[in-house]
Amino acid sequence: MAFKKRDKAGQYGLINQTGTPSTHSKHRDEFYHKKHAVFFKRVLHVLPSQQLDTHRISVAYFAISGLDLLGSLSDIEDEKENIIDWIYSLQIQPNESGTNLDQCGFRGCPMLGHSYDTQKAQKQQIPQDSSNIAMTYTSLASLLILGDDLSRVHKKAVIQGVKSLQQADGSFVSVLEGSEYDMRFVYCACCISHMLNDWSGIDVEKAVSYIVQSLSYEGAFGQRPYNEAHGGSTFCAVGSLFLMDRLHVALSESQLTALRRWLLRRQDAGFTGRPNKDADTCYSFWVGAALEMLGVLDLTDVTFNRSFVLSAQSPITGGFSKYPNHSPDPLHSYLGLAGLALIGEPSVSPIFPALNISQRAYDHLMNLHRQWEDGH
Repeated sequence: MAFKKRDKAGQYGLINQTGTPSTHSKHRDEFYHKKHAVFFKRVLHVLPSQQLDTHRISVAYFAISGLDLLGSLSDIEDEKENIIDWIYSLQIQPNESGTNLDQCGFRGCPMLGHSYDTQKAQKQQIPQDSSNIAMTYTSLASLLILGDDLSRVHKKAVIQGVKSLQQADGSFVSVLEGSEYDMRFVYCACCISHMLNDWSGIDVEKAVSYIVQSLSYEGAFGQRPYNEAHGGSTFCAVGSLFLMDRLHVALSESQLTALRRWLLRRQDAGFTGRPNKDADTCYSFWVGAALEMLGVLDLTDVTFNRSFVLSAQSPITGGFSKYPNHSPDPLHSYLGLAGLALIGEPSVSPIFPALNISQRAYDHLMNLHRQWEDGH
């Protein structure tokens, strides 16, 4: 006897009483590896130039990291050095007097910058040309994935740029000129500090306090204090505490238990970001990665999760959509793939969830840290 997993569109396929897909849904279990690689290469070659222009490096990161998880970085080997040079061209250069260090980091696109002219950038500062903390994170992550040694990163300037964005309550804004402040940018600050092996740009105690104050009555984290708990902000909070080595210090055992319970209850077939919402491909990573860092991902139903994520594939163009039978996009394509990496999909490389890069890229980072500590 078979029953259909609850879904308003009926897209998850038939599941039998043993929890495995029935013969009626086997066609949904095919993983379109080659088509996904083609999708990410297409994304990389047609990066946005209008609505998402200021976030162009983040879209590139989805494609680069997606190819990495697919084991297909060799497909862009001939372009790798050009991509690395392009990413470095997005770095806000310290000027000759060092008076613009608060603005330093990486921008999302070359719209305001000097492009590849480093010397001009150091001599002539451009008004309002400041870094963006999220773009700095995805720039550094992309460089690591591509095997770069970060030798051209102005570490001191980047760390000062991070420091200038922290607010009195411990949170971070995304840009020096001011923006919303929430858990996303706390996470980005922690990722940057971890990758550069330098935590001097963060008041850690204030950041931890902000995170703990954002723990809602539901047991998980909102974007800021007194906000509703959300799967994305919970990942950012858990990831930040994990990278700061405060996960089991800042939270009590009862709080950790409630947090695990809230996250585990987000599984329907795939995962939802909040109670009473439909499952969404991206939460297979956001919620799944938080569960992995908390050591309880194995308590989830992998069969249902995998079936849902695969049902969101496009068999024509490759890529994953937010929901089944929708158009694929770079963000959900990458995070759907990252969610599969968490549960050990055979043809997908392992992932280091706290930084959202492959384990291979993280091992490369750890090797760089050892070299820096040895003075090389």
